[in-house]
Amino acid sequence: MISKERLNYTIDALVTMTVEEISEKLGKNSREVLVDFIESKTGHALYDSDTKLWCNGPSYIADIYYDEKGINIFEN
Repeated sequence: MISKERLNYTIDALVTMTVEEISEKLGKNSREVLVDFIESKTGHALYDSDTKLWCNGPSYIADIYYDEKGINIFEN
């Protein structure tokens, strides 16, 4: 069983890595992306430990975010 503290640390680290990846891919400011990511369905799902989204890597999470936002990463 993973402690709540360790789970929160893991999720926060995933958010940081995911936001960095999205920012680089889209050429946007990381602070702007962070706010949008946290408010997104993907961000909410990541912080819901029951979804187990936190078990995945930042690229997978970024792909879910792109799908949610209707972003075709092959155009950017």
